[in-house]
Amino acid sequence: MAISTSRRVKALVDLATAAAILLNLFIYFYPDLLNAPGQCNWANAEQLRPKYDVLNYIPSKYLQAILFRFPQLLEATKQTYSEDEIHMLLFGDPQINGNWPSTKYIKRLDNYGNDYYLGHIYTTMSQRLHPSHVAVMGDLFSSQWILDSEFYNRTYRYVERLFPQGYDYKQHVLETHQKHENYDWNKWLLDEKKMDPVARYNSRVYEDVYDWIYRDRKTPNLENPLFINLTGNHDIGYSGDATWQHMARFHHLFGQNNYVINYNRGTEREWRIVVLDSMSLEGPALQPEFSNYTWSFLENLRDKGNPSFKGSTILLTHIPMYKKAGLCKDGPEHKYYIDNKREPYKNGLLRSQNHLSYNTTQRVLNIVFPNADQNGIILTGHDHEGCDDYYNFVDGQWEASKEEKKSPRRPIREIVVKSMMGDFDGQTGILTGQFKSGHWQFMFTYCSFTVQHWWWASKISMIIVIFLQSAIKLASI
Repeated sequence: MAISTSRRVKALVDLATAAAILLNLFIYFYPDLLNAPGQCNWANAEQLRPKYDVLNYIPSKYLQAILFRFPQLLEATKQTYSEDEIHMLLFGDPQINGNWPSTKYIKRLDNYGNDYYLGHIYTTMSQRLHPSHVAVMGDLFSSQWILDSEFYNRTYRYVERLFPQGYDYKQHVLETHQKHENYDWNKWLLDEKKMDPVARYNSRVYEDVYDWIYRDRKTPNLENPLFINLTGNHDIGYSGDATWQHMARFHHLFGQNNYVINYNRGTEREWRIVVLDSMSLEGPALQPEFSNYTWSFLENLRDKGNPSFKGSTILLTHIPMYKKAGLCKDGPEHKYYIDNKREPYKNGLLRSQNHLSYNTTQRVLNIVFPNADQNGIILTGHDHEGCDDYYNFVDGQWEASKEEKKSPRRPIREIVVKSMMGDFDGQTGILTGQFKSGHWQFMFTYCSFTVQHWWWASKISMIIVIFLQSAIKLASI
């Protein structure tokens, strides 16, 4: 009887072990298990070839998944640089929460696990595809109303758990976190205010940058891609909320809020990335200087950058362009502070917005996309559900629609990148640029994970199985 019971227990533990192994295989091979073939790869990518001929007996679908996961089995290097391609991963609105003295332990555990859930998505996709660029579409944090100390804590988690990078690329964040001193935003304020507008613009123009630390590098760093962090309303606030303190610490740890990176200038393969702080485009603003600086950046881009620029533009910004209601989950909406008794100085200022206004959208598109014969693409965040539209130039105005229309200018596609949060199935946006027939062409797909519960289940089941297997071993001694 005892032997029979023991066998049943062992059988149940073995079954649990098998389930735990399958769950962990599932979360590590999810790109190929949950998505259509080719959806989690660069557009028109060649199939990977194994180093050993015997592996060719494995069906292609499963072989490709194995080769992506185990690059040591590849015939050659998985990713190589080509000047005819652009490889960019995009992650929408992670919105990581923080912990306070009143935060319950179950919520602290949830925050801890969520960091690693998001980090699992990034690590899986970056190791799979080795992008040249990574952009996080704003709303890195869940709230801008945090003290510098908590801002440092979340930034530390951001570079250690969510988007881990080499030490050189996170050293500044780690040192700032270790010191844990309030940032001297007053000094930054004075430096910004006395800066000449042209000098400010020139300091935001980069040429062929593939590495923020080693600027002389002229090819992509496929192990540590160029990171681009956008300002979101939960990072610095809408313009009616944003303060010098908010903007200064974002600059200090995440980089500038407006800049342009030019690639291949003067060649037929010319293209650029424009990073635009859409939080500061409209108002009325609490600090009108931010709006002035952002519009000054755009005007200098128009007057100094555009005349010699003949290529295509990738625009990265947080708030989507204007479009009529019904095209996306969020329709156009602007809200303003009214009868705010706690902070009466904000009354009349911009409180929130779903889109940029119609007029602002027209101005931005005309400046950022100056070349009528070139393709361009806009990538935004903010609307967690995501959206996909085209801006067609009709009768002298840009109009959004679900399809391309004939016009004197090439249409500009806007992708509102779905959130990478678990409630939206942990999305990764994959942007491929390919230079063909004298033009850059842009293709975009999503690679979906699943809700965070599956990640939790894989980890918890493995812990339980390790405990049970250990208990059986000890009992048999």
